[in-house]
Amino acid sequence: MSKTIFTIFMFLVATVHGKKMVPCFFVFGDSLVDNGNNNDRDTVANANFLPYGIDYPNGPTGRFTNGRNVADFIAEALGFADHIPSFATANGDDAVVNGTNYASGSAGILSETGKEFGDVISFDEQLQNHQTTIARITSMLGSSRAAKKHLGQCIYYVGMGSNDYAAYTMNPTRPSPDQYASLLIDNYSLQLRKLYGYGARKVAVFGLGSIGCVPAAYYMYGTLCMSATKTTSGVFNTKLRSLINLLNQDLVGAKFTYINTFGIAASKNSSFEYPNLECCTVTPGGTCVPLGIVCPDRACFAYFDGFHPTEAAAAVLAKRAFAARSPSDAHPFDIQHLVHAK
Repeated sequence: MSKTIFTIFMFLVATVHGKKMVPCFFVFGDSLVDNGNNNDRDTVANANFLPYGIDYPNGPTGRFTNGRNVADFIAEALGFADHIPSFATANGDDAVVNGTNYASGSAGILSETGKEFGDVISFDEQLQNHQTTIARITSMLGSSRAAKKHLGQCIYYVGMGSNDYAAYTMNPTRPSPDQYASLLIDNYSLQLRKLYGYGARKVAVFGLGSIGCVPAAYYMYGTLCMSATKTTSGVFNTKLRSLINLLNQDLVGAKFTYINTFGIAASKNSSFEYPNLECCTVTPGGTCVPLGIVCPDRACFAYFDGFHPTEAAAAVLAKRAFAARSPSDAHPFDIQHLVHAK
C-alpha cells in the first residue's frame, strides 16, 4: 500500500471511529496563532527562540507565547491528536488528514499591514496559500467535487485585524474610527466570501481583543486604556458581528460565527493575578528578549510578552470559544455547535 493511499485510509478510519469531530481544521490569522510560518522569512516578526516555547513540548517553534496558542487548544478540543502544521512545513498528507495553519505574525486584513516588519503573510496571501493546499487535496482525493465536500466539513479559524489597528494608531492622518472600521470590514467581507468560494462552510471568526490594554500599550494609554480600545476595536467588532449575520443570510449553506474575543478577554484577564504585566523581559518593541529572564509563575500572568497571551490565557479564550460560558461569548453559536450546524 502506497504512503498516500495508507494516509487517506487512516484518515477515513479516524473519521469513522470519531477520534476527530471534523476531518480537518484550517487556521488563518496573525501572531496570536502563528506556529512557525514566519520562521524562515525575512522579517523581524518571529518567535523561534527562547523564552518563547519554554513550556511547549518541542521548545521554540515560532509560537508567540510560552506554550500552546488558541488554535492549538481548539485543535485539541476538536479531537486532533497533533497540533495543526504550519503551511511552511505541511505536506499533502497533512492537508488531508489534519489541515493547515497559514497564520503570520504582524499580518493584517490590509495587504500593506505589517510590511514594515519585513516579509509577513497578509490575509490575501494566506488565502492564496490555501489554494495551494486545495490543489493538493484535490489531487489526493481525485476530484474537485470530493475536495469541496471534504472542505465543507472542516472547521476554519479566522482572526485578523489587530495589526491593522496597530498601524492605525501610528498614522497621524488616520481616518475616523468608523471610516477605518468600514474600510477593514469591506475588505474582510470580500476575503471571507472568497474563503466560502473555496469551499469553507463552517467558519469561526474571532473579533478583536482588548488591543489597547496589552502591556505594551498599557504604559502608553494608562487610565485611558479601555476608552481608547472601545473607540477602535469596539467599532470594528460591532461591524464584524453584523457582517457575520449578513454572510449567513447571503451565502447558501454558510455557517459563520462570531467569537467575542473582547468580552472574553475582559472577563478572563480579571482572573489572573497579573492581568496587565508581561511575563518575560521585553525589548523596546514589546517582544521577549532572546534568552531573557522569564517569570516562574507563568500561569498567573495573562500576557507572556507585551502583546501576546500566555498559554494559560489562551486556554481560557479557546475553552469559551469552543463551549460558550455566556450567550455573549459567541454568535450565533460556539465552535462545538458549529461542528454540528446544518
